[in-house]
Amino acid sequence: MMTTIVKFIFGITLICLGEETSKKDLVQNYIPVKSVYGISADSTRSVAFKILTNKCNVCHVRRNRKRIFTQENMSPWADDVYKQVFLKKRMPKGNKIKLTNQEYQELLTWITSTKNQSNGI
Repeated sequence: MMTTIVKFIFGITLICLGEETSKKDLVQNYIPVKSVYGISADSTRSVAFKILTNKCNVCHVRRNRKRIFTQENMSPWADDVYKQVFLKKRMPKGNKIKLTNQEYQELLTWITSTKNQSNGI
């Protein structure tokens, strides 16, 4: 069920990105999931960690110290990131920190790969 939701949201994201970016750019910049395309999950994870560090931890250091992302704790919080960023659209808060369409796509790729790894896919 969760995989279906993630695929649906990923599809919607691609459609929205298609309006602002050419399909050629999407293909060149997309980092696919390891289990489907043979790309390293480590690269997906490291890209996601950079986003979490630069866009999330900046605020969490001041406002939510219990939720500072590290390499060790980021995977268990993938569900929470998905809920807060994609479903509830509560994060990132404020007008100062924004995620680019590419960053949304990268986070969604990481969340999907985390789900696939935990489900043995």
